[in-house]
Amino acid sequence: MGDHKPTPVESAVHRGFPPAAAECDALRTTHATAKRTRAFTLAELAVSVGVLVLVILLFTQLLKSAATVTVLGHKQMDADSQTRQLLDRMAIDVAQMVKRSDVDYYLKSSATPPPTGVRNLAQPGNDKIAFYSTVPGYYPSPSTSTQQGPLSLVAYRVNSNSTSPSYNKLEKMGKGLAWNAVSPTQIPVVFMPIPLASPIPTPELPFPAPNPLPTPAWPEIDNLASSWSDSEVIGPQVFRFEYYYLLKGQTDPINSGTTYSPIFSDTPWDTRICSCPTPTPTPTPTAIPTATPLPVATATPPSLCCHVAPKGMQDVAAVVVVIAVIDPQSKVLVTNAQLARLNGADGSPPVLVDYAAGMTPGQLLAQWRAALDANTAGLVPQAISGIRVYERYLYLSPPILLTP
Repeated sequence: MGDHKPTPVESAVHRGFPPAAAECDALRTTHATAKRTRAFTLAELAVSVGVLVLVILLFTQLLKSAATVTVLGHKQMDADSQTRQLLDRMAIDVAQMVKRSDVDYYLKSSATPPPTGVRNLAQPGNDKIAFYSTVPGYYPSPSTSTQQGPLSLVAYRVNSNSTSPSYNKLEKMGKGLAWNAVSPTQIPVVFMPIPLASPIPTPELPFPAPNPLPTPAWPEIDNLASSWSDSEVIGPQVFRFEYYYLLKGQTDPINSGTTYSPIFSDTPWDTRICSCPTPTPTPTPTAIPTATPLPVATATPPSLCCHVAPKGMQDVAAVVVVIAVIDPQSKVLVTNAQLARLNGADGSPPVLVDYAAGMTPGQLLAQWRAALDANTAGLVPQAISGIRVYERYLYLSPPILLTP
């Protein structure tokens, strides 16, 4: 037989220990050795716990950052989606605008004389606009389809009445107009010299001017404190509304050698076109036998040879709309007073400035973004991140009907 290696028990027996005591001692030794080899030290436990805490913190920060990015992304997508629908609706209304020189428009204008009395409708802060358009509207009740005309009076504004539930929200008026003579109480389309919402300036009145002058058909449009009839909130997130005009490039109608490039303006006609012909002496007839006096040179009035009125929007290629939008979750962090400071409804110059002559494409949008970053209105950072600004060119469609 081969060599036999004695076990711990056998060795203890050979050394004179009782077998039971030797076996118990051996088992205790083996168990103690196993326990010593499987345990962690206090330092190892501390390191392990620290690494675990660090991993949990990193993972928590990662989840928080992902949640923040997701929320901001959803806010931006919601704002973009609703703003796109709003601007698309405005684009349709402007594209279907009635462009006739014998109807009135309610438009912003910073024109100054000459001629005396030229239309000047400055609109500091939020702007308003009103015009006829071949789109559906809210027709008066009762009325039938045969009484309802194809035109509507369309108007846009941001409500500036602090007592209104629509305060600091974009409203649209869509007043469906009946055919002429349908009803003595339903106002149809009115033609010059009846004004749409504000008195017609002198250069736009026919000669001789009617006496008394006609009153506006819908004065509520020009009244800041009035509630609009046949209107709705179309942009609940829009608190700033500004627009200006892209004027066409064209040739001077008097001096064919002079060509004007397209420009931006806050006046809805091209003030550069004002080339009155040189006065031609004309004899003044007198009764015979009195001698005929020398001819007298009579100058052509500027209202006849200059562009001094919209005249069917003949000089306008597009209306450029700029709006500021705040998403609902961010709006709860902003007071109406802070929004009024941004859009000028508090009576002071707005933080989001008005269009100024000479601005280049995109400059107004850039100034609004810079003003929001400067945060002079004292908004919390979370609210500022929820405000977005947009710009859209709303092109007009031909033709334009110029009446005598």
